Amino acid sequence: MVYDAIILGAGGAGLMAAATAGQAGARILLLDHAEKAGKKILISGGGRCNFTNMRTDAACYLSQNPHFAKSALSRYTQWDFVALVERYGIAWHEKTLGQLFCDGSARQIVAMLLEECARGGVEIRLSTPIGEIRHADGAFHVGDAQAASLVIATGGPSIPKMGASGVAYEIAAQFGLNVIPPRPALVPLTLPPEDAAFREISGVSFQGQARANGASFDEAVLFTHKGLSGPAILQASSYWHPGDTIALTVLHDAESKLLAAKRDMPRAQFKAALAVHLPQRLADLLAARLGLAGQLGNMPDAVLKAAAEALTNLSFRPSGSEGFAKAEVTAGGIDTDALSSKTMESRRVPGLFAIGEAVDVTGWLGGYNFQWAWSSAVAAGQAIAARR
Repeated sequence: MVYDAIILGAGGAGLMAAATAGQAGARILLLDHAEKAGKKILISGGGRCNFTNMRTDAACYLSQNPHFAKSALSRYTQWDFVALVERYGIAWHEKTLGQLFCDGSARQIVAMLLEECARGGVEIRLSTPIGEIRHADGAFHVGDAQAASLVIATGGPSIPKMGASGVAYEIAAQFGLNVIPPRPALVPLTLPPEDAAFREISGVSFQGQARANGASFDEAVLFTHKGLSGPAILQASSYWHPGDTIALTVLHDAESKLLAAKRDMPRAQFKAALAVHLPQRLADLLAARLGLAGQLGNMPDAVLKAAAEALTNLSFRPSGSEGFAKAEVTAGGIDTDALSSKTMESRRVPGLFAIGEAVDVTGWLGGYNFQWAWSSAVAAGQAIAARR
């Protein structure tokens, strides 16, 4: 069978690219080894799909080329996707920090994308292994299908239990495209034995700030039985590399708060002053770590200022991360130098496209990666239709 394009991967990016090209008149075949389309969409956002972010901007993405994402994101914006969602009557709400979720179920987003594909006459084959890919006489051959264009939309290896793999990188290598080494991103971090005390307060969380390699995020931090998690840590993890430190601000405006506590409650213990602002178990642990016991009124201001500095820069050197199994996305991927930022097409292999998580573009937590999937997919879909 002859098609205009074969799209590999029926996740968010693959479905969007297929729908875009199909509705523009291209004949599209969409393949996926999974038994159902949009599996990652279905589990995202606690089953409600954090489908985009109102604050989407290229500055919210990591890549070897920080400018690469600008073109696609500017031509298909978060508001374009919101308009699509609203055309289907899907109710949504902003949860926090610009994050948009379905009021109902993530299944609504998958159903919408499948309907968009149907309107474009897209042929979808699920439970279909990709198998061998050949390129001959200007056409790509996959099984019994051939097409002038091939789209890599198979994502990265994050969440392997959902069927994720590194097949995108194998295909890229087959066609001579460079791959930036993939690594887990938006992932919990593990702490070494010397920080075991913090693992022992598993379940304790606080509103603070996490910093790594110049990036900082003010959100919740959660201690786990393995180490550190929570939105602030997940965000910082994308900037963290093995051997780096993670710095936490446990108590904002710590100096003014401690000096005020000394003035207002001089007979209180240091840990009691912390417990006004932090969970008791964390306050007890921090007081012990800082070696501060006794009444606040007996502590010199210099000691409290030093404690405040420690609470503003509580540093850890994580022993690692929880890996691709717990990573929400993959950092790294197909090198953007190999692709056109306008069309997502390979510069050296005409007709070969790469989109979504397969590419070295990684967004922040909170709907940014879905928006990259939509935007990069539309760019590729439009380019495929224009090639007809």
